[in-house]
Amino acid sequence: MTTTKKQKNSSQKSSTKTSSPKTSTPRKTTKKWSSNVTKHSNALDLDKGIFKSKSPNKIAHSLEDSAEKSTRKKGSSYQSAMSMLNFYINRAGKNLPAKQKAILVEAKEKLQALHNEHK
Repeated sequence: MTTTKKQKNSSQKSSTKTSSPKTSTPRKTTKKWSSNVTKHSNALDLDKGIFKSKSPNKIAHSLEDSAEKSTRKKGSSYQSAMSMLNFYINRAGKNLPAKQKAILVEAKEKLQALHNEHK
């Protein structure tokens, strides 16, 4: 049986490949950066455990109060409050139970309603 030049080259290429071990720096797996932002945000002083509350009204009012009291925010109070709420919802991702996500989405609506009342 004769091999063609193309077959010979392809067999040589596959046999000469070697995989080099990848070296990487060890990563901390204890906490995520988003958790740190939620707990230690420089923009808002949030009430402890506010995102775990079962009351959308309580969440919305707490975020609004925190945003209004803050002197470190870059945008409006409404923008800061909504930003923090969206950040939490997005970063929690798949780990956020559907029931709690529904409460937080409702809190967004309440926060928007509060903002429209104050206009």
